[in-house]
Amino acid sequence: MFPKFKLMHSWFLLWALYTALFNTSAFAEQDEHDHDLQVSAQLSLHDLVEKTIIRYPDSALLATKQIEIDAKNKRANGILPAAPAIGLLNRNDAITSNRGEREWEAELELPVWLPGQRAARETLARDAALGLVDTRATLNLQVAGMVRDALWDIAMMTHQAALAKSRHQTSLALLNDVEKRVKAGDLPKTDIMLAQNEAYQAETFLLRAEAEVKHAQFRYKLLTGLNTVPEAFSEQQVKTTLDDNHPALRDASKKILVADDERNLIKVERRENPTVSLNARSQRGPFDNQANESLGLKLRIPLETEAHSAPLVANAEVNYAKHQVEAQHLRYTLEAAFHEAEHNLEVTTAELAITTKQNANAQESLRLAKKAFALGETDLVNLLRVQASAYEAERAMKQRQIQLQWDTAHYNQAAGEMP
Repeated sequence: MFPKFKLMHSWFLLWALYTALFNTSAFAEQDEHDHDLQVSAQLSLHDLVEKTIIRYPDSALLATKQIEIDAKNKRANGILPAAPAIGLLNRNDAITSNRGEREWEAELELPVWLPGQRAARETLARDAALGLVDTRATLNLQVAGMVRDALWDIAMMTHQAALAKSRHQTSLALLNDVEKRVKAGDLPKTDIMLAQNEAYQAETFLLRAEAEVKHAQFRYKLLTGLNTVPEAFSEQQVKTTLDDNHPALRDASKKILVADDERNLIKVERRENPTVSLNARSQRGPFDNQANESLGLKLRIPLETEAHSAPLVANAEVNYAKHQVEAQHLRYTLEAAFHEAEHNLEVTTAELAITTKQNANAQESLRLAKKAFALGETDLVNLLRVQASAYEAERAMKQRQIQLQWDTAHYNQAAGEMP
């Protein structure tokens, strides 16, 4: 009975081990699936950018800018340039002579538009609304650039991981072949360690490459909030020049225009608004039971002083000059970025042609080296050297292929083109 019990106990342990391994593997596959991005043929690059813009934090700031512009419009189209005021006055001699003198006065004060003030405010509100359109276009382009980089970052890391996986599989196949030939006495035992080291190194590169893919995917999810990527997001070169239709340049131009409108408004509002006051007075003299009722009209015209207007005018001039300088710096930056993107396209295209030829030579050398190794005409060290060179050549070519498409996206971004 004891051997039978021991046999059943062994089968039970094997089944428990198999179940544990199966569940662990399934959990690992599920965890990996949860972190992988799904490819969608229905999701376009344009749609992806639109979805990302909606959740981008700065979009909420633009909504508040719209509230500010609505307030400017409301003020420009108001009946009065400022809020009216109500005054109430009471005068009596109760604590002095106490002869029964009483006086009540109610007053309504209405501000009056200055010449050209309403037109200046309407112009400011209109140009601010137009500027918001270009500000939103600039933000959209900025988000599009981040989405473009996130997508091509994933593409680059994914291709690097695919090459690392291919290298790892090749190293394992080579290790298996070396072990068989060592057992057959065709190769020295030291070749096993060489093949093992190559497999270990390839596995390390694969782990690092897969980690970089996960990092790129996480950055993409953080930016877009999506678990899907477009199936196709390659772009074609759109423009050949940088013109004033670039959203950022239009935005800068509108900011200068709004600053100029504010400067003109300050010139109009160098002094306070005149006011017209309507008042009603009820007055009763001492020892007199009969009240005297009267109506009055008052016009108040504030005078302009340098002490009041000079700081306002100076601030408006400084703001106008600041936006002009920022626009000039922006143009320099955009022209430099456009030139760099254009040159990178040329360089990457030339590099791709060179690395393609290098890869063809390297792959042919690897084919010959494998054949020579199989026939015993060369040693493992030489094969590993040629294999490493072939891997590097393929990696360089694949990298240039993706970089060329990435540079095209950078070029369109620099030209101010939305996907």
